[in-house]
Amino acid sequence: MEALPVAYEQYLATLDEHTAHALRPAFLESVSEHEFGVLVRGVGSHHAQALVDERIPYGQVRVA
Repeated sequence: MEALPVAYEQYLATLDEHTAHALRPAFLESVSEHEFGVLVRGVGSHHAQALVDERIPYGQVRVA
């Protein structure tokens, strides 16, 4: 398995273990495709989501 970009690892390290585990699949999807970055929204609530977003360059994380 390919390593996550540094920005992804750094972002995930800021989250609690359960949230990081829940959001990790979107980061892995981004790595497998090498096209787009990850948008994270709702962190701090029970509705945290992460998704690959075509508006974000690969290897970058944006929090909404």
